[in-house]
Amino acid sequence: MTSSSTATLHHLTTRAREDGGRGEITPDGASGASRAFAWLLIVTGALGILSSFVITIDKVELLVNPDFIPACNLSPVVSCSNVMRSDQASVFGFPNPLLGLLAYPVVVAAGVGLLAGARYRRWFWLGLNAGGLLGVAFCMWLMTQALYEIGALCLWCCLAWAATIVLFCYTTVHNLRHGIIRAPRALVAGMLEFHWVVPVTWCLTIVMLIGTRFWSYWQTLL
Repeated sequence: MTSSSTATLHHLTTRAREDGGRGEITPDGASGASRAFAWLLIVTGALGILSSFVITIDKVELLVNPDFIPACNLSPVVSCSNVMRSDQASVFGFPNPLLGLLAYPVVVAAGVGLLAGARYRRWFWLGLNAGGLLGVAFCMWLMTQALYEIGALCLWCCLAWAATIVLFCYTTVHNLRHGIIRAPRALVAGMLEFHWVVPVTWCLTIVMLIGTRFWSYWQTLL
């Protein structure tokens, strides 16, 4: 066996140890993923469905009864009804959470398929990454609108933001790990070693922005 063949075998063996062989790319260009990543898709997708469903139900209740008070109306700042009544809550002419009810089930289905041993082609993984990017960009726009235009927070929206951030970050890590997205070796190694840094920092930054934006109100609670 040549040295190059030995190196190739060692590389494939290392990848198999990392994810049980599920991420190995087949001759037709398809690849699976680890059980951990499959469960991450299922959990984040389920949280997205839950938040989208609750917001949709409350939005319908508000349309039927303008005096309806959602259960997540906890204070002048944490006020889902203020967010739901805003123009930003229906950017495309219909309630935003309907987009979530369409998109998040796809994520759950992909995760379930991976648990069952499914392997997806490169275009699917890139599509999942692109969808996550669009989703997280939309969530961040909604976050800025909630903080600096509407002046109120919806807890269910916050849950959807967090789920989408984690989904996008770890889909990117998965695609970097398996060469689906090509990047410099040092960047890939850093992302794999410190995969938790970006999502944790991202979420903590949002918490910091919420804290500073409504600091005068938080002080009244002390």
